[in-house]
Amino acid sequence: MQRMGKRDGKRDGEAQAGGPGEGRGEGDGGGRGAGRGITRRRALWIGGGGAVAAGAVALAAGGEPARWWWRLPGNEKPREAGAVDFRGAQWVAASPANYRRADRPADYEIDRVVIHVVQGSYATALDVFRDPDHEAAAHYVIRKDGHVAQLIRELDVAFHAGNRGYNERSVGIEHEGYVDRPESFTDAMYASSARLTAGVCRRYGFPADREHLVGHSEVPGTDHTDPGRHWDWDRYLELVRAELRKPVRKPPREHPAGRA
Repeated sequence: MQRMGKRDGKRDGEAQAGGPGEGRGEGDGGGRGAGRGITRRRALWIGGGGAVAAGAVALAAGGEPARWWWRLPGNEKPREAGAVDFRGAQWVAASPANYRRADRPADYEIDRVVIHVVQGSYATALDVFRDPDHEAAAHYVIRKDGHVAQLIRELDVAFHAGNRGYNERSVGIEHEGYVDRPESFTDAMYASSARLTAGVCRRYGFPADREHLVGHSEVPGTDHTDPGRHWDWDRYLELVRAELRKPVRKPPREHPAGRA
């Protein structure tokens, strides 16, 4: 997260994940270029008699009808308290102020993973992500020993990238440590993060390459430097691709929304 920041004051302007003292979030500028068109599922529904009601819901929520249709009764995916999207992750709920409830990928296509570095400890990341005044968080935090905490469902839009469009299209993964300390990035951390990222790639059908796996520093409009020059991208991509070549395991029971 590297000096995490708050949102810009708009209810729907999302901030950048990072440690205490971060700069301001991205607001509604520049980042909308990553938006997505209406999926077939939503187009069929909106094209029917529910269009007027969907529009009313969208206007009341301050959003677009194509993005808010799932809020009507019977359209939202089932959820279960404490469920996780990654097998073996520990659920540690972020403050609701630090993300936006959504229904991805039905409303926003997911085609990116954004790699962050906490610029601090695992415990620090969990503390700030649970703080409603922080107004930013990532979906996951990975400890040096490879332990994974999930704070936000992949269904939802985490305020982590400092760019609204990237927040809507991506999953954010924080890594314990510091950008200027190569010893922060342990073998266990790389292996665990690669398994997590491979699962995201597989679930949403995008390739493990440098177009779709990006550092926070590469997000348009950000002033962050993480994960920094000591993050070994070649090694990381090799590990992710090796995970993708393994046989697919049966989805665990703790994924009521149908995630693998």
